[in-house]
Amino acid sequence: MSRYELRFSGAGGQGLITAGIIMAKAASIYEGKQAVQSQSYGPEARGGASKSEVIISDEMIDYPKATKVDALLAMTQVACDKYSHDLKEGGILLLDSDLVKEIPKGNFKLISFPIINTAKNDVGREIVANIVALGAMVALTGQVSRENAEKAVLSSVPEAFIELNRKAFSIGFERAMAASI
Repeated sequence: MSRYELRFSGAGGQGLITAGIIMAKAASIYEGKQAVQSQSYGPEARGGASKSEVIISDEMIDYPKATKVDALLAMTQVACDKYSHDLKEGGILLLDSDLVKEIPKGNFKLISFPIINTAKNDVGREIVANIVALGAMVALTGQVSRENAEKAVLSSVPEAFIELNRKAFSIGFERAMAASI
């Protein structure tokens, strides 16, 4: 496998940095691949565009930043507008359909469903929207197995929230699989 670049983007406070950390943990610890995670949130931590990037490779990673993104999650219109120009031709664009209405032009695979409302209505807590999105990214990219990604999620959350996060991940994975058919 060559270098694979993922970017989780949205508003500060949506848990996208956590999602990126969990994805990198799944790749490195549970899959035995090389992985690096970086983030940008600065003044955006209170609501502007923020991002978490994950690079996954079977070989040494010599540059830790994304240059041509293979898969982009955009949880807000601002993030989509700011980061979609980095999406590689033929890449994957995952959007929250309630928050991203203006779809950028380009040659990519578009998957769109209401991620935050799925967390709120199907899981029962909006706060796990990042884990719903993570489940979707795992399903769409195939960079880590569902089983290993679940292990990374469950080892990253407090014990009292394991079942909530397991459900969020599973629903996100299944929604992405259904949406991409």
